[in-house]
Formats: sequence, structure tokens, C-alpha cells
Amino acid sequence: MNGSDDVDALLYLSFGGPEGPEEVRPFLENVTRGRNVPPERLDEVAEHYHHFGGVSPINRLNREVMVSLTSELAGRGWDLPVYFGNRNWHPLVEDTVERMAADGVRRALVFATSAWGGYSGCRQYHEDIARARAAVGQDRAPDLVKLRQFYDHPLFVAANADAVTNAYAEFDEATRAGARLVFTAHSVPLSAEERPGADGRSSWYSRQVHESARLVAEAVGVADYDVVWQSRSGPPSVPWLEPDICDHLERLHTEKVPAVVVSPVGFVSDHLEVVWDLDNEAAEKAQELGMGYVRASTAGTDPRYVRMIGDLVAEHVEGHQARKLSPLVQAGCATNGTLCVAQGCC
Repeated sequence: MNGSDDVDALLYLSFGGPEGPEEVRPFLENVTRGRNVPPERLDEVAEHYHHFGGVSPINRLNREVMVSLTSELAGRGWDLPVYFGNRNWHPLVEDTVERMAADGVRRALVFATSAWGGYSGCRQYHEDIARARAAVGQDRAPDLVKLRQFYDHPLFVAANADAVTNAYAEFDEATRAGARLVFTAHSVPLSAEERPGADGRSSWYSRQVHESARLVAEAVGVADYDVVWQSRSGPPSVPWLEPDICDHLERLHTEKVPAVVVSPVGFVSDHLEVVWDLDNEAAEKAQELGMGYVRASTAGTDPRYVRMIGDLVAEHVEGHQARKLSPLVQAGCATNGTLCVAQGCC
């Protein structure tokens, strides 16, 4: 490797999820630690996991991507071992960084499984990196360089666009003509939206989601579409981004919309919030309303997603120019958990 960034590994950093019924409650307690979430709310969410045998698909999907990613990196001539670490469940990132240090890794790139800015989508991953390095010890831990946000990378957009096209194809011609395209992403508290983003303006996260939706819709050739939200949590008294996907389906029903294609553009893989909130709750709501419903695949099931990660790595190891389709500023890349914008953001 003869690039501008002398790295010797890649850390695949994700959210984590339980892989058995006995892991569900401890996992949820990790996720909600310090947030004063009532126990009854944890019980409610736990049932979503138990509906699938107490197993979230996220770890399995991440491991599948990592197998392909290892081949992608080798195919580009890079000898970079791929390590797996999570924020909330095993393999925990602290343990993974300890193993990296023991293996002699001195500088690694970090791919976080979020395309977005904002606290949960970006800044919290910087905190994960800083916490893991502190746990290992600054003198032993490798330098960790988080890769940038990728919501507008052309391969991410293309993968989502083809998934939408394939979803439309599941309807007959008459239904397809009247089907509404609806993009979803994870809701966040309005207080988080009010924080400045990398360009110093608020609504950084939602602006990125709207921009990604615009790019996907443009690629599909759909001029009129909606952006809605899902998976909110916390007390009802705290305002979050709206409308919720199920509320939106009810509104579309009153407008005589016969069918919807739902694109979970805000999610990179079919993890539990996708398969529960969209494939169960939203699908059941559409059925109740007599509305046709097809959920598009997420980008993480597409080979272009892996190639996109390779492109992000190439920006560092070979100095390639960033591939992006949006006029929004590029952000999210920083070393050892520092913020990517000097004055702070998200």
C-alpha cells in the first residue's frame, strides 16, 4: 500500500443486537443506559425482538457484508484485515480495539454503519471510538480514523434507486401507476435537530435524509414523493420528527392513494427496526386500510454497498477524490474520536 494514509486494518463499527432470547433485555439496557426509559417500555420493545426468536438480524448481516468487504479490499490490492465491533452488544468495540492492539494494529480506518450526520448517526460513533481507545489505553490503542458520511455517494444512491424500481415492479401496471413513493428514516428528537451541523446550520440530519431521498427519486424518475419517519422512542411529551410512517399511511388513505412503495433510505440494512416497524406494523396498517404495500430493500443487501466502502477507503489509502452527488458539505471524518468540525457539531 502506497497511499497517503498509512493504515493497516479496517474496523467495521455498528450498533449491535442480541443473538438469543437471553440477550434481549441486557442489550436493551445497554442501549437505553442513562436515558431513564421506563421498564415497561423496555418490555414492549423486547417483545419485538422475541417475535423473531430474540435475534436481531443486524450482526448476521454485518458479518455477511464483512466477508464481501474483505474480498473487495483484497481485490483492490490492500492487505487490510477487517475487525468487527459494536456499540451496544458483543463483540463490543472496546474488546475489538483491545484485540487490534494485541495484533499490532497501529492505525485503522473505521467504517460506521450510518450514512448520516447528527448525534446518533455520527457523533456517537466518534464517542465510541474515544471510549474504546481510553479503555485500551492511549499508549496501546491504534489510531482510529472514522470514514466520512456517505448518504450521497453515487453507489449508495444507485443501490437504493434500483431497490425502489424493483419494489414498483411487484405491483401490476394499474396499481403501479397510482403508487406513492415514501422514504423513511429513523426519527430523532427535535432538540437534536436544532443543533448545528457541519455547515453551522440546524436540521443537518433531516436535510441529509431529504437530499438522499431526492437523489434516489431523481434516479428512479419519480418527481413527487414523501419523506416520513419511524422508530421514535421516549416519552410522548418530547417532540420528535414527524410524521410517523403509520400516521402518514392513514393520511394517504384519506387522499385515495391506492398503494405505496416504502424505501427505508435511512437504514443501511434490514435490521430489526426495519423488519418490525415496516414489515410488520406499517405493512399491517396498509392492509387494514386496503392499501397496496411493498417495502424496498435496503442498500446493504446490494454489492454496490461493499464497493462504496471500498471507495471510502480509497480516499485515504490512495488519495482518491470523494464521490458525492449532493451540494451539502462533506463531513464525518475525524481521528481518535475528535469532532470533524473544529467548533463542534451535531
